[in-house]
Amino acid sequence: MAKERGEKVVATNRRARHDYLIEDTIEAGLVLSGTEVKSLRHGRASLVDGYAYIDRGEAWLEAVHIPEYNQGTWNNHAPRRKRKLLLHKQQILKLEAKVKQGGYTIVPLKLYFNDGRAKVEIALAKGKREYDKRQTLREKQDKREADRAMSHRRNLGE
Repeated sequence: MAKERGEKVVATNRRARHDYLIEDTIEAGLVLSGTEVKSLRHGRASLVDGYAYIDRGEAWLEAVHIPEYNQGTWNNHAPRRKRKLLLHKQQILKLEAKVKQGGYTIVPLKLYFNDGRAKVEIALAKGKREYDKRQTLREKQDKREADRAMSHRRNLGE
């Protein structure tokens, strides 16, 4: 069987970019069981409530939902178990220092396969206030209206 090439996205956390101001992103590996990998290959996962934390020098991913594998037996995994993240020691120390500093959290943005290996893109993020969210939506809407007007103007000129 040929080895996988490229990136295949399984799940994205679109809500994270709305709720948080993303400061830094890091790619991390995941420690998974066999049925979790099979379930992910079917494109089934949810990052909505997920978060990561540092405990005793190790990074953990919590509350990410990977449903049970349909053809699995009694050996199936728990859908919302905590999973270990594979990061370099320096990356863990950097994340831990920022989180302890206050106001920061670690959220998963994307779960994907990179050359056949399960990866998760985590972000060091700061929570947005309600008015920040409204401001972001307003800017996005203004940009969309400006693009629409430019396109309309361009089409009239032809």
